[in-house]
Amino acid sequence: MANQGAKKRKEENSRHMKNLLRLIIACNVIYLVVRAGIFRSTFNWRHWLGFMMTCFAYIVPYLQLASMAKPAYADDGELLDGGFDMSTGGICGYLHDVIYITAFVQVTSIISEKFWYIYLVIPGFAAYKLFDVFKGFLPNGSQEGEEDEKTRKKREKMEKRASRGKFVKTRTR
Repeated sequence: MANQGAKKRKEENSRHMKNLLRLIIACNVIYLVVRAGIFRSTFNWRHWLGFMMTCFAYIVPYLQLASMAKPAYADDGELLDGGFDMSTGGICGYLHDVIYITAFVQVTSIISEKFWYIYLVIPGFAAYKLFDVFKGFLPNGSQEGEEDEKTRKKREKMEKRASRGKFVKTRTR
């Protein structure tokens, strides 16, 4: 019964990666059949370039997720770790977002080429996150001097309460 959690995570990761691969293949097939097959008269070099860009946007995050989901084994073949938990946020969530945005852009670009502008969400979000990181290094300056009346009174009350000693009730006999 040892390593039940690791075995369960390994199976979940395997199932999850298979589902992501099915999504990627399905979107590529739909795009090629509809855009290059049915609408082949309007299919030109820009569409091939877009198709190659979406394939690259699928491959990089998928390979990173696959390396994260890879289980670790001991020398004797025993399962040590089932891989990274794919349901967590952070970089894993961002990689999933890139795959899902790419799938949406690829399928909807069949309808209109203006859906390619949705790809600007990815660098926009990255810039937003980087700004939050760099904002911590900037001096706050004027924020420390400004304090409204309510906040000041609350702070003074808390300081006064903290400076008093705690009363401990004891039973006397």
